[in-house]
Amino acid sequence: MFELGRNKILRGKREFNTVHSKGRSFANREMVIYILNDENLNGKAGFAAGKKLGCAVIRNRVKRILREAYRLNQHNIKQDCAIILVGRKNLIEAKADVAIKSFQEICKRAKIWID
Repeated sequence: MFELGRNKILRGKREFNTVHSKGRSFANREMVIYILNDENLNGKAGFAAGKKLGCAVIRNRVKRILREAYRLNQHNIKQDCAIILVGRKNLIEAKADVAIKSFQEICKRAKIWID
């Protein structure tokens, strides 16, 4: 139904660093979100999980959960910004519905949510 195409993903270190260093950040227990209004990166999203979370299997699971939360809600997010979602320790044991609810909450707080 809702697709997350390759042209909607942040690619390369330069794009990630731009959003991370120049963007605003918002956080809750499950994730951190970095938001940057940049016309070159409009509508793009990136997903990250640090090594402190655990082995590669765990980090990949966290990134899959973050991607799914974004994919299901991308139509409710303003498309004039680029975002990076970073998973936290509480997301390791969490189910996808917890991540989706957390993502919606953080987007509303960041004022990028469209009802």
